[in-house]
Amino acid sequence: MVEGHSLTSLGCALLLTLVVGCSAEDGAPAPMGAGGDAAGGDAAGGAPTAPAPSGALYASSVESFTPGDGAGYNAEELPDIVLGAPRGGGQLKGSLDVLSLGAGGEIVLGFGDHGFVDGPGADLVVFENPFWPEGDASQVFAELGEVAVSEDGRTWRSFECDTDGDDEGRFPGCAGFTPTLQYDAEALVPLDPEKSGGDAFDLADVGLSHARFVRIRDLETLAPGGTASGFDLDAVGVIHPD
Repeated sequence: MVEGHSLTSLGCALLLTLVVGCSAEDGAPAPMGAGGDAAGGDAAGGAPTAPAPSGALYASSVESFTPGDGAGYNAEELPDIVLGAPRGGGQLKGSLDVLSLGAGGEIVLGFGDHGFVDGPGADLVVFENPFWPEGDASQVFAELGEVAVSEDGRTWRSFECDTDGDDEGRFPGCAGFTPTLQYDAEALVPLDPEKSGGDAFDLADVGLSHARFVRIRDLETLAPGGTASGFDLDAVGVIHPD
């Protein structure tokens, strides 16, 4: 969806590291926190840095990334490129502050020890970079993704995604079709998808009352091309943090 770029050697190294993972004591990959250090502490191994007032509303770690065919755009910016609030381009222009997952690529994001809960209405918002050509919402340029949530990072509940969509440019249950708007993340608390844009999800739809992890998988709705193929993830936010 964004223009292709060649992978740098640093980007390749990061992709390899994310696929192979760093062994933790239990054999699972160590998550990457903001700035690239292991989640939960600063680079010097001290106490965790206190988040900004809206920090609890957005993903704080990349648990894993499995790139698909054509992935690579902004891979050298991991993990920060997908953490924190989105940098939307609005309805007419897709943001370039994204990570391309590649065809069939998958990423898992974490929200720390507390996660988020099922509250009134939507609980989760996934931000991609779709846009409306010439302002026509029915002709949305979208690269769709399947969203799943988990309490423990092992057992997943997936939202049912209608990739056929309707005549108005909507794809119920999918991520990647509602433009991300420009907004003040510090002021928009709690997060409101009517003002932020993005695709909203309700934990009740998959029978969960609480979750700590979100998985997004590209559904290969567009043919791969260059190093910017597949779902272009900007950010993931929650409306009801625990």
